Amino acid sequence: MDQATPSSIATPLTLPCGAVLPNRLAKAAMTEGLGDHDNRATDRHGVLYKRWSEGGAGMLLTGNVQVDRRYLERAGNIVIEGTQDTDKLERLAKLAETGTSAGNHLWVQIGHAGRQTPAAIAKEPVGPSAVPLSLPGGLFGTPRALTDDEIRDIISRFAFVAQTVKDVGFTGVQIHSAHGYLLSEFLSPIANVRTDEWGGSAENRAHLLLETVRATRAAVGPDFPVSVKLNSSDFQKGGFTLEDCLQVVDWLNNEGLDLLEISGGNYEQPVLLGAEGAEPVFLEGERQSTREREAYFLQYAAQIQGVAKMPLMVTGGFRTRSAMDSALASGEAAVIGVGRPLCVETDTPKRLLSGEVSAARAWEKNLRIGPGIFGPRSSISLFRMLNVQGAQSWFYKQIFRLADGLEPLPKLGVLRAFIEMQQHEMHAAKDLTPR
Repeated sequence: MDQATPSSIATPLTLPCGAVLPNRLAKAAMTEGLGDHDNRATDRHGVLYKRWSEGGAGMLLTGNVQVDRRYLERAGNIVIEGTQDTDKLERLAKLAETGTSAGNHLWVQIGHAGRQTPAAIAKEPVGPSAVPLSLPGGLFGTPRALTDDEIRDIISRFAFVAQTVKDVGFTGVQIHSAHGYLLSEFLSPIANVRTDEWGGSAENRAHLLLETVRATRAAVGPDFPVSVKLNSSDFQKGGFTLEDCLQVVDWLNNEGLDLLEISGGNYEQPVLLGAEGAEPVFLEGERQSTREREAYFLQYAAQIQGVAKMPLMVTGGFRTRSAMDSALASGEAAVIGVGRPLCVETDTPKRLLSGEVSAARAWEKNLRIGPGIFGPRSSISLFRMLNVQGAQSWFYKQIFRLADGLEPLPKLGVLRAFIEMQQHEMHAAKDLTPR
């Protein structure tokens, strides 16, 4: 293709490692919760990812494959650690095969939940420091600060997962350093108050991420896609800022990354979901709310693009093809991530690419537990959080239906979905096989 021709969602992308994405649409990572009581891949994963593979996206990202079974994002995560027996490897290989059946890429998102491990799974999670989440309800315990040896062990765990998934047939990996999970916590001056080589200065706070990227690249070699998911900002006063992000991106330029996904927020400030946490969103001087833009993080990606030497993937809020093509043509993004629309209409990418539709449906617009004080502008943070969790639960239930070979249920009530998911997560945590 003529390099002067503006890119669109249909344009293939050759990554720095030489791998080629057949188009610029990616299914963004979304936690599935389909792992069994031993945190193994299941047939339900295969059914789900075959449907997404046939949906037309050039690349699919799995949700939150964890490196340590003691500290999970949720009970149904897939975990890869230690010696993997034949059964576990065969299950992973089957998922890799079904998830690439339409000729797309399937990358594994590798993560550690850190202090965002639910109390039902670990009453004492771990983090860079003993700084708890400022969330009501007692859903998360106060973390224990990791030791130096434990931090180095975590680095090796990320590399081990990357090597394992490469061996069984996945086509790339993403290191999750966003949304308030462990690597993101180390980057945050709020969560990380250490005074050793892993905390303090921006360089020290980025040390874990950089060492993890280096170990992962060494494990998989130069020809296998390695990416990072990074917050443009935590959107919290005193937290990880856009200025911090630009510095980290500059350091990552030297680490041989093939793709950098830009996102933002965390459990305390769920900007990634187009929502606001208990405190107002800290916009670092921006006058226009990111929630008023179709793509939440595009204005930040444009600044990051001025520093980054690797292609950027931008996820969050994109719905219209015109906005997607505009971001690609302007160079603000090289890949567009789409998530929640694919929980209901799995063929959305194919229909966007063919021109059958001009936009993905914004199912999230009316997903609220109740009106009035439950609305998104409510000053009562608990109700605001319930609306966020209710919408998440609604999409989780749609994913479960897809994985069971059923059709989505758009008419599902948000309150019903919330209650059922709370019960499901509680039982799933209790059913985990003890270590």
